[in-house]
Amino acid sequence: MAGAELSYHVRQATIEDIPQMIALDRQCPAAAHWSEVQYRSLFEPTCKRLQKLAFVAQELLAEAGKPVAVRGILGLLVVRSVDSHWEIENIAVSPAYRKKGIGSLFLQSLLPRIADAGGDMVFLEVRESNREARELYEKHGFRETGRRKSYYHDPCEDAVLYVRQIDPSEFSK
Repeated sequence: MAGAELSYHVRQATIEDIPQMIALDRQCPAAAHWSEVQYRSLFEPTCKRLQKLAFVAQELLAEAGKPVAVRGILGLLVVRSVDSHWEIENIAVSPAYRKKGIGSLFLQSLLPRIADAGGDMVFLEVRESNREARELYEKHGFRETGRRKSYYHDPCEDAVLYVRQIDPSEFSK
């Protein structure tokens, strides 16, 4: 396909994506490794105070500005909120597609959505050794707020806690 361009696309996940989400999750040692039941629960109704969202990233092949093909799921992001506080619960990018901007694309898609929903902060925790993820979060305005000693197992290590304040004016058009 001469003149074809590759780009990445983030969309809200559907229940049909679960098998690919699980397969991707298993490729990524630092991912949360959720069960099928946990992924299915993302698509079940919740109370008004609680919101759960899942997003996937795909590679989009476009020719003359029109999409002509989409590849399988290359990344996933799971978030939940209670009132105005949000938490990133799971994020994973296929090892073959790391360092290509997919993590940044997830956060650039997520943060304005949180602001639009009235969210005022986003929390997350990450393995202390996951330097690439920590650099990504810091690049997008997250700041370290603490640690949970020996939180992770296999291997045992601390969880580093991060938070990002959300200022709606930052995302206003």
